Amino acid sequence: MRNEPESPSNSSNRRMATALAGIVVAMVALAYASVPLYDLFCRVTGYGGTTQRAETGSERVIDREVVILFDANVSGLPWSFRPEATQLHLKVGELGQINYIAENRSDARSAGTAVFNVTPAAAGAYFNKIECFCFTSQILQAGERISMPVQFFVDPAMDEDKDLNAVRTITLSYTFLPDTEAGQPVALSAQDETDKKL
Repeated sequence: MRNEPESPSNSSNRRMATALAGIVVAMVALAYASVPLYDLFCRVTGYGGTTQRAETGSERVIDREVVILFDANVSGLPWSFRPEATQLHLKVGELGQINYIAENRSDARSAGTAVFNVTPAAAGAYFNKIECFCFTSQILQAGERISMPVQFFVDPAMDEDKDLNAVRTITLSYTFLPDTEAGQPVALSAQDETDKKL
């Protein structure tokens, strides 16, 4: 039996199928990479009111004053959540701290993760957090009430941004959402399993 030479149309179809498979693989890879890349973009640029993270406070404080307003929301959790104060007057570059109070009003343990932003959104590039409960999930036992500090400063570089010259008020807003993975109970011990069956 003789091998027939591959026709030009079969070779073309094979190349087209390979190219399409490569495009599908590239699209799937981009879909997985898009979330961390978008998150990185927001953190670097402050896009959408995303704040920055700093290890230490500013080395410089300028005479310009800003009022920081604090907002707290809960979605899908049986918690109450509020700031201890509704506003704080600071000089740009000055270190500020506010405590937020969260209380689990249910009879079961639950966990939440805080999402956050600042408005005006362009100020996010200059709003730096040193300490924040939003960096990790928070787990509250039934009826537990905790105080969670946020330590922050507004970068003096904001004073050089002509688009933000008129900004005198920045709102820091948090919304707590359920964190189902962190809220899972610790695995039952063998004794607990036995008690459960009885």
